[in-house]
Amino acid sequence: MLAVQLTEWGSPPVLRQVPAPEPVGEELVLQVTAAGLCRSDLHVMDSAAASFDCPLPLTLGHEVAGTVLAAGPDAEPGWLGETVVVHGVWSCGHCRNCVRGRENYCLRLRPRATGAPPAPIGNGLGYHGGLAQAMLVPSARHLVRTAGLDPVVAAPLTDAGLTAYHAVHEHADLIDAHATCVVIGVGGLGHLGVQILRDMGAGRILAVDNRADARAMAVRLGAEAAYHDVDSLRAAVTDGADVIIDFAGAPDTAQPATRLLAPGGRLTVVGSAGALIEVGKTVGLAAGWRVTAPFWGPRADLVAVIDMARRGVLHVAATPYPLAEGAEIYRRLRAGDITGRAVLIPPPLQR
Repeated sequence: MLAVQLTEWGSPPVLRQVPAPEPVGEELVLQVTAAGLCRSDLHVMDSAAASFDCPLPLTLGHEVAGTVLAAGPDAEPGWLGETVVVHGVWSCGHCRNCVRGRENYCLRLRPRATGAPPAPIGNGLGYHGGLAQAMLVPSARHLVRTAGLDPVVAAPLTDAGLTAYHAVHEHADLIDAHATCVVIGVGGLGHLGVQILRDMGAGRILAVDNRADARAMAVRLGAEAAYHDVDSLRAAVTDGADVIIDFAGAPDTAQPATRLLAPGGRLTVVGSAGALIEVGKTVGLAAGWRVTAPFWGPRADLVAVIDMARRGVLHVAATPYPLAEGAEIYRRLRAGDITGRAVLIPPPLQR
């Protein structure tokens, strides 16, 4: 079968012919119908050999939609033929965080030794992913049914949608008709964050992005107004913001955002664009501040995201491309030429 693989650290991926997977035990094989591209993939590509605990070649792709094509002898047969998405955090299922329903913080996925390289997390992030005609999934507990959803829409929900939902939903106790909420960065995740806040009933949603088209999109999706930068937003939040979700995580967004918090307000940094934040009780922040940096999201949140899409309240800006164009689309993603989410479509697997 065809697969887009990273074959050398620090190099672009290549389209290759590889063996199609065969399931054993509880494993399932998906015929991949759509797989999203993400800037996290660029981070994996740019890693040094010693900084990522993963053998090469590696099939990329952690945003995956497909149809269950085959099952191992110990797998649940009821999944055969189901249209699904993959929860990309392949947790142990047994540690204290997993049994709490916090699989995204599984103790077995993060090395505890200082300086140890990141452990494999899931498909495309340590294990073969979905930029291929088929993909192996270790267990049905990593799947969520998506009957009726377009796979081009469903695939990005597994990361862009899930990460945005988890970042917003952890502040559900503050998001109500009185809340002032700010979304910084209206890109592949931020445009979903605006919609999630709207569906949760946020009273005021304000957006920040330095691109005019992104600001216009934010207003179309439910933001009251959109601003070029954090400083220009300041006059609109004289009483402070209750919740700020920074999907950029840049030096010129995250630190200035701390000064916009209302008493008891919360800043969540999702993006990884190099922000360093100084916080403390003696640096002039509002009383009761809280800063968080969530990682991805648990399976239960992915179920909620799929439900939002089914209800028609969550819309993904996604553009499909053929699998064979994977290397070129990654180049465009790196150059900032992709609006919304890029999704690769593999040709059907002939068995």
